[in-house]
Amino acid sequence: MPLNLSSLGLPIKLLFSGYLTVIAIGYAVAMVQILFTHGMADGKFGLSIEDIVYSYYGNRSGSVLESQLNGSMKPMAPDEERFKIIQWVRDGASEKSYEKDIKPIFEQRCISCHNAEASGIPDFTQFENIKARTASDEGATFQSLTRVSHIHLFGISFIFMFVGLIFGLSTGVPVKLKSAAIIMPYAFLLLDITSWWLTKLNPNFALLVVLGGAGLAMAFVFMWVVSMYEMWILPKKLPFPDRRNALTRS
Repeated sequence: MPLNLSSLGLPIKLLFSGYLTVIAIGYAVAMVQILFTHGMADGKFGLSIEDIVYSYYGNRSGSVLESQLNGSMKPMAPDEERFKIIQWVRDGASEKSYEKDIKPIFEQRCISCHNAEASGIPDFTQFENIKARTASDEGATFQSLTRVSHIHLFGISFIFMFVGLIFGLSTGVPVKLKSAAIIMPYAFLLLDITSWWLTKLNPNFALLVVLGGAGLAMAFVFMWVVSMYEMWILPKKLPFPDRRNALTRS
């Protein structure tokens, strides 16, 4: 019996389609999350080269705290209070001035999220943690890059392994194109993660981050569309069942 997407039984088609649908929604949510994190690094909505530079290399003309207040944290406080904090940072970020003028702002605007119980974000109930972020903004730390890199390498590789397995059962794509589409995500994943480290060292590599992410997205969309088309639309268009075996085609 030929093995290909169009000839699969309904239960397997539903299994594959459910997986692809959930992964597509997850991919879309991840893109939105990037827009609201890296995409706000320069204080403007939308992902740009400047956002990537600020996220990985840093905005070294100012402090970490200032970059956050002018970027992703900008909506969290009115301009008057943000400017007051920024001026405090530029004046030397003394503890005496903090206790008198700045602490009430942090308690009202920041502590609800930045506290000891929060995971993955600094605890702003402690002055030392705030003081540490008044230094020059040098972007992502090597520790955070190491953590995010290994998560992406493992997680995204598994995602594309299963997407590739499903797509590998397609028969309407030339073998050379199919092979290129299957290997492309892994190549662009390595490019994407390598470019994070390169951009951390030199901002001129920021464009590679865009190329790596774009390549991953194109490969995913191509394999997703072909797979769904061959499972649900192609069988209705063919005058007879597709008897090609996707596992043995060369």
